[in-house]
Amino acid sequence: MDSKREKDQGDAEFEKITAVLLKSRTGEFDLESILFLKFRGLGIHDLGCIGECTSLERLDLSGNNITNLAPLASLRILVVLNVSANRISNLEPLSSCDSLQSLNVAGNVISSIETLQCLQSLRKLESIRLKDNTYNYTNPVCRNSLYRTILLEMFANIKVLDGERVVGRGSDLYQLCKDIDDTIKAGTYKNGQLSEHLDYKPWVEDNYWEIKRSNNAIVEEAYKQFNDVLHECRLLNSRATHMISQTERSMSLKKQPKQYTV
Repeated sequence: MDSKREKDQGDAEFEKITAVLLKSRTGEFDLESILFLKFRGLGIHDLGCIGECTSLERLDLSGNNITNLAPLASLRILVVLNVSANRISNLEPLSSCDSLQSLNVAGNVISSIETLQCLQSLRKLESIRLKDNTYNYTNPVCRNSLYRTILLEMFANIKVLDGERVVGRGSDLYQLCKDIDDTIKAGTYKNGQLSEHLDYKPWVEDNYWEIKRSNNAIVEEAYKQFNDVLHECRLLNSRATHMISQTERSMSLKKQPKQYTV
């Protein structure tokens, strides 16, 4: 009876984020010292005191039962937020997350474009995901055939939408091609021949194509996820090697002839 009560209390603990849960999961004594959190698929529906983690930069709350994002309003330096596969319909609290660059809200119940208007003040926002075909996550708003076009007009700085590089406004590649086209139209070619220019200048800076992990939240998040998967693969490989070794040892013992004492 006591063990059942303890189990029920343990399950209830994960329904709400508490200071005890935060400290036990991260090993940090002060909530203000926590930089990264991954509470994926724990059945959480109440974010509790997570707003006290004011130094949070990356937060993964995917696969829970969250409906209210109000406690996240105090996370002013949050860069990456994943709240996919929840029950969220209102994004208003995120309007104060000034540093937000990447937002994943796929698999929720966001029903209209108007719900997203509160995010227009987030000037650093580069990536929004409302739909994820890999996991079959979506939102009711995605049924609107024009939602992508409207979003690209709403968020001029967007670079990635639903996991795809944007072709159009916000795309560095598109802008580069446009610059090339404008140069040609300006008279680079004369009478079908390429005119000579002694003052050629590159379209981008020398270090433009270098990946700067510290300044690109999207690349950092992908790098982190790749390392997580790689770590899990190594663990699986280690377990498989151990099981194979045990099986081979067991089979070799069975093959040894029995010895009888005369």
